Amino acid sequence: MDRVLIARQSVPPQNAAPSGPPYAPTTAALGGRPTIGLDVPITAVFLFLFLCGAVSHMTIFQLNRRRGHKFLFSGALFGFCMARSATCVMRIVWAFRPTNVSIAIAASILVAAGVVILFIVTLMFAQRILRAAHPRSGWHPLLSWAFTALYAIIVASLFILISFTVLSFYTLDPTKRQTAHDLQLYGSTLFAVMAFLPIPIVLAGVIVPHKTRVEKFGSGRFRTKLYILITAAFLLSLGAWFRVGTSYLPPRPADNPAWYQSKACFYVFDFGVEVLVIWLYILVRVDRRFHVPDGSKGPGDYSGLVAKTSANEGLDKACGEGRMVTRLMSEEEVFDDVPEEELEKADREAAKVHDIEK
Repeated sequence: MDRVLIARQSVPPQNAAPSGPPYAPTTAALGGRPTIGLDVPITAVFLFLFLCGAVSHMTIFQLNRRRGHKFLFSGALFGFCMARSATCVMRIVWAFRPTNVSIAIAASILVAAGVVILFIVTLMFAQRILRAAHPRSGWHPLLSWAFTALYAIIVASLFILISFTVLSFYTLDPTKRQTAHDLQLYGSTLFAVMAFLPIPIVLAGVIVPHKTRVEKFGSGRFRTKLYILITAAFLLSLGAWFRVGTSYLPPRPADNPAWYQSKACFYVFDFGVEVLVIWLYILVRVDRRFHVPDGSKGPGDYSGLVAKTSANEGLDKACGEGRMVTRLMSEEEVFDDVPEEELEKADREAAKVHDIEK
């Protein structure tokens, strides 16, 4: 869970007369309490960007659905944009009702929880890269179960942390607040690790020697997919690790925040990096680049190799009868960086040459 929630858990001073529950925060949080003059205009801009992102992802999802092009990630990204739109609305409402603790709790939880959707989507893209680069090991049951366990841990941790965060606003018991604080530190660290994890997964897929040809999937070059994924993971990691770093620092009074708790840092490392990622996914059309055939369950399914086996058997038979079918391989093809459609075109041309010679 983000440090937005963590910074709010300090017990009020003994000489204070806390009103509640819920109890108002006594320590500074990233971004602080929103104000009408500064935060409302900035948040309205981000609200517009998130709403446009939601419309774009849902439009892409519906157009693909009508063509039979199944890509559920567009629906997930639409859900994230709508969740962030709700977050912006809550922060605007909070700016007009600054003393309402319930609104502050809702806005803080939405800020902390929404980004988990982007973490999971990016991690699933990395899983597809790994399976394409190393089909046998990438599709191994143990590795598949490991990824499933990661997704389950993320979701379970999110629900637990939200529950304890809400509880911490409704109690003054030091033990309960310390437990909530520890769980929030665990959650923010876990999510930061998950945000960074796609980068080593992608690098491992490239660096570790290939035992089989890379299975091309989707449209565009394979190396372009790597660049897109590493860029998105870097942006998400930048925000996540900034938040987790500040959450481990000593708390500051609400009226004396540190520089890393400023509104500029909040909008840059929270909403800013998220807007960049969702629009990156729109502009590069991840629905085309990271699409895989429906029902993919093992090696050969991404590239359609299983479906092409019968066609390849015909060429193998021709070679077995002494009729050689050959063609020169380009440098890109040797290094698995030629689009799949070009490979298919080259195979068709080789087959035509074979038919003419026959």
